[in-house]
Amino acid sequence: MKILFRWFGKEYDTVSLDKIRQLPHINGIISTLYTKPAGEAWNRHEIRLLKAVIEKSGLSLQGIESVNVHESIKAGFPERDRYIENYIKTLTALGEEGIHLVVYNFMPVFDWIRSSLAKPRLDGTTVLAYDEEQIINLGPEKLFGWLQGQAKGFLLPGWEPERMSRVKELIEYYRGSSEETLFNNLEYFLKAIIPTCETYGIKLALHPDDPPWSIFGIPRIVTKLDNLRRILNLNPSPSHGLTICTGSLGIHPENDVIHIIQELHDRIHFVHLRNLKTLGSGKFEETAHLSCDGDLDIYNILKTLYDYGYDGCMRPDHGRAIWGELAMPGYGLYDQALGSAYMYGLWEAISKSNPK
Repeated sequence: MKILFRWFGKEYDTVSLDKIRQLPHINGIISTLYTKPAGEAWNRHEIRLLKAVIEKSGLSLQGIESVNVHESIKAGFPERDRYIENYIKTLTALGEEGIHLVVYNFMPVFDWIRSSLAKPRLDGTTVLAYDEEQIINLGPEKLFGWLQGQAKGFLLPGWEPERMSRVKELIEYYRGSSEETLFNNLEYFLKAIIPTCETYGIKLALHPDDPPWSIFGIPRIVTKLDNLRRILNLNPSPSHGLTICTGSLGIHPENDVIHIIQELHDRIHFVHLRNLKTLGSGKFEETAHLSCDGDLDIYNILKTLYDYGYDGCMRPDHGRAIWGELAMPGYGLYDQALGSAYMYGLWEAISKSNPK
């Protein structure tokens, strides 16, 4: 098992590679080319440059998070084959550069959604939070601008401006569709790209929807165990797998993260570890990674992964803003470092107490 740190590149990230390098339990990075619009093909040269910057710091590029899927692929628009061909070119370039882990999501129109990027807590920290009523009152066409205002100039990963320019059109389309539309279009996409993944030994790790339910009448499918089973059955290839995001899955009232791991363990390709606290129907806030601060039992989640033989990569996901740090919401150094150290300590204790 390897614990990675997400890095957004020197153009966007306030956390530098030399600081990450000082964490003794971290030797790998997961990153992406944040300047590449969704749907545009990557080439080996720019991937090689990213690798070189990371390797110069004494770390290594262990995977890509994310290669974003163009909205035309999710919606099944006529031009989707052109964008799928570009996706295949990107996977080929990554495979030729020795990258074997690719994270992506299939969330239509909007990526992750929060109503606050800096909700104050009683301990003086701030966290990402979600209030469905606030989101609905704000409305879909104002959401991106609202989040940009809260981000205070920092990157909002996953929120491509070119997609946001089509919000009205896309919402109108999806409101006339159903979950079946997304299942069918995901299957079509996987059928096209899986052969390239198999050629290069690439593991695709589909990220759950965040939050995992329909918003503004737009269907979402990467949400709960029944849907995850169906998604994995769309294509039997071992290249086709999941990212287990404890926060995204753990907030759905029907989900038991430990049971999901037990049932789907052989198709887990990546893990995001974060904790959260439910505040009511359609309301939650993120917390420190520790079990004592949120609703999720992080110890037992990690122990289940260990018991079922997980030996892939994981990373701390999101974190509080603490000790006055100014950073991208959810991605400051301090709390992610604390979270990753907590993960390492738990894994060491679990593995030494249960040798195989």
